[in-house]
Amino acid sequence: MQKRALIVGVSGVIGNALAERLLAAGWTVHGLSRGRTPVAEGCHALVADLTSQAEVQGALSGLQVDAVFLAAWMRQSSERENIRVNGALVSHVLDALGPSLRDRHVALVTGLKHYLGPFEAYAAGEVPDTPFRETQGRRAVENFYYEQEDRLFDAAARYGFHWSVHRPHTIIGDAIGNAMNMGVTLAVYASLCKRSGAPFIFPGSATQWHGLTDMTDAGLLARHLEWAATHEAARNQDFNVVNGDVFRWKWMWAEIAAYFGIAPVPFDGVVRPLEPRMTGPAALWRDQWRDLATHYGLREADLDRLASWWHTDADLGRPMEVLTDMSKSRKAGFLAYQDSRDAFLALFDRLRARRVIP
Repeated sequence: MQKRALIVGVSGVIGNALAERLLAAGWTVHGLSRGRTPVAEGCHALVADLTSQAEVQGALSGLQVDAVFLAAWMRQSSERENIRVNGALVSHVLDALGPSLRDRHVALVTGLKHYLGPFEAYAAGEVPDTPFRETQGRRAVENFYYEQEDRLFDAAARYGFHWSVHRPHTIIGDAIGNAMNMGVTLAVYASLCKRSGAPFIFPGSATQWHGLTDMTDAGLLARHLEWAATHEAARNQDFNVVNGDVFRWKWMWAEIAAYFGIAPVPFDGVVRPLEPRMTGPAALWRDQWRDLATHYGLREADLDRLASWWHTDADLGRPMEVLTDMSKSRKAGFLAYQDSRDAFLALFDRLRARRVIP
């Protein structure tokens, strides 16, 4: 029988890759979002404000699926508000489907802030030793990821479904209007540097420049989510999800610069975050991007819809090493691998083909 999926957050960087993966594998895919961004071709689009229990109930009424993938969050002004809003959206979806989920699978995507802490207390205090392992558990801080997990576990006990939790590192993927999208942000930054002649300066910390790190390709995460939904070894388990390679940003920065035909600026020990540089003289960069979009016929002329400067600054500005252990997934049977450099370059090729960047 053809499998049926519901992807919550289908238009985001994770949901988009997952929809493409499942559709190619023959699934029937329903995608729930706010309806502001197109969904993958072949996906049945459902529209609702995820903060509204009534709207979610109406959108999902009568829906029968084999797997639910929760890949949505809404950034709020404080972690307390993040907990309230993002915990509720999990409950809204699972309560709307209710008993129809018995013996089905629900996957929740969170991330490495499970170990690092939320943005308000990001990497503050004692951070677990690297590589991060699932056995390290939770930190003693407020964190909306923990609230989402607890809502998931509670619903699983009430409705009788099995679950999985997936914790990717920074995701390399394609989605316009996404708040956490380093790949597209760096592509836009490099394109602006090439156009203006501005130096391609690394915005992060000495630790990130010199130390080892890893990342998660959206396509690999999609494979991991499908695997978890179809293999008993993944039931009721939490998993880290990364590509499987490691790199140093001082190497990757040169590789990205070479793709765009610009010179990388070696890190000189001074942290120069993107947000104040790219939004300070706001009109300058926004006007330059608008000119680029007009000249090359790009799909999106609004710089703010493409770049998430603050999130890229947070990831590249970390003062500590961030590495993730994948042993639990490997032992359970998930053996997929993705080269991170190849993932970046494939994304840039895709963005050019879709006329997102020149």
